[in-house]
Order: sequence, then structure tokens, then C-alpha cells
Amino acid sequence: MTDQTPSAPTPPPLPPQSAADAARGADPDDTGVPTVRGESSEVGKGFFAALFDLSFRTFITRRLASVFYFVGLIAIAIGFIVYFVSGLIGAISIMWFDVGAGISGLVATIIVVPVLTFLAIILLRFIIEAVVALIAIAENTERTAEHTRR
Repeated sequence: MTDQTPSAPTPPPLPPQSAADAARGADPDDTGVPTVRGESSEVGKGFFAALFDLSFRTFITRRLASVFYFVGLIAIAIGFIVYFVSGLIGAISIMWFDVGAGISGLVATIIVVPVLTFLAIILLRFIIEAVVALIAIAENTERTAEHTRR
């Protein structure tokens, strides 16, 4: 048996360029917002021009996501108020005939309506995020296709 001392591990290979060189070549505006490319007629394309773009080259979903979310939250809040108040009124009116049924309706209204409202808000957020992510994937795929054509 020979006495072998472990050798020092070899360091990983260095990248082809230094970090400072890579940082100088990077986009200083690293916000993820695509730079303006394409036809000069499409630069600054307004909302209504994008809305009536029959070729679907301009996406408006990302611009409208916050509006849809806000409108959805208002609709959920209105639904919450309607169902909560009608549930309370219904439970109280049932109490005149059957106290047990009225109390269980009251408890069910106080528990079920807020839980369902919370789940509706989560579902709305998931759907809007999924649509925005899908549009972002489409935009990134289009940019990748442009870069591979060159």
C-alpha cells in the first residue's frame, strides 16, 4: 500500500471574459422591458391603434391587466356585499320560524361568504397572472425568433 496524499482540487475554468468586461457589454437598462424595434410607424403606437391592429402584432393584455384586476376586485366586492347582506337577512328571517336553521344560516353566511370571496380573489389573480405570463412568453419567443433570423 502506498501513502498517497490528496492533491489540492483544481479550480474551475475561468470564463472567456472578465466580469467587468461582461458588465460593460450588458444592457444598462436591465428592467426586462424590451427596447423599441421595428417599423418607425409602430413606434409609440397608441392604445386604440393597438386595439384595432388586425395582424395582432401588438399585445394590449399587459397594458390592461391592472384594469381587469381592479374591475374584477370591484365585481367580487359587490358580490360579497350582496351575498353577505342577503344571507344575513335570509338567516334572520328564517329565525322567526326555526331558530336552529336561522342560526346555522347565520353562521354559514359569516364563514362561507368571506372564504369564497377570498378564494375568488386568488383565482382572479391566478388567471390574470397566467394570461400576462403567456403574453410575456409570446413576446420573448418573438424576440428570440428575430435574433435567430439574423
